Amino acid sequence: MLNFEELRDFLNEKADVYNNAEFIQDDPIQIPHRFSVKQDIEIAGFLAATISWGNRKAIIKSADKMLDMMGNSPYDFVLNHTDNDLKSIESKSIHRTFNGEDFAYFIRQFNRIYKDNESLENLFKINNAETNFYHSIERFRTSFLQAEKHRSHKHVSSPYKNSSSKRIIMFLRWMVRNDQRGVDFGIWETIDQKHLSIPLDVHTGNISRTLGLISRTQNDWKAVVELDEAVRKFDKNDPAKYDFALFGLGVTKELL
Repeated sequence: MLNFEELRDFLNEKADVYNNAEFIQDDPIQIPHRFSVKQDIEIAGFLAATISWGNRKAIIKSADKMLDMMGNSPYDFVLNHTDNDLKSIESKSIHRTFNGEDFAYFIRQFNRIYKDNESLENLFKINNAETNFYHSIERFRTSFLQAEKHRSHKHVSSPYKNSSSKRIIMFLRWMVRNDQRGVDFGIWETIDQKHLSIPLDVHTGNISRTLGLISRTQNDWKAVVELDEAVRKFDKNDPAKYDFALFGLGVTKELL
């Protein structure tokens, strides 16, 4: 087992290796990187993050399919689509359990939200007493999904139900984190990156346990908080950078 300083230095080194532009080409973050307009980046990023489970090549292929259906102009399509456009989409297959009906539902919600908000950033604001996105994600869910029940609600996970909310947390890292490395966008300037958490899945969870960062056996919100507490001791101002380290260690399997 490494001591505190050794573990911090080890993770900083691994984060530095993977946090560079080469990371983009094989990761779903390449999808929003195709755009320069803020709203295009947000919509493409949210959709790519939403379907980010399974094989990364399959995720990127499915995200490509969604972009093609939107004419590779996500924001314009969200604002100006027709009912017939959505009817055509509803019959399509997209990615595993995320189908055309879900995609059309998301487009309708985006349309409603962007009529009242310049950016999705407005829906994720952190209140003064909050230290992470626990309440923020739930407020977003309420705004995005509204009260009416729909099959698509299962694709926007809830930390209030103890979900790790991995895909939303990953999307938040993309939008909020800004270190000039060219991977994360940092286009949401009113939210401090110190509040970010690490997207917790099977791989990051297993590596975190191997390194002694967390002891909880489930990859749930309680484990996210436990990991928060550990990595913020290494860097309280940019804890999410360690996502690159844990991801890289998971890919290379050098600790397994």
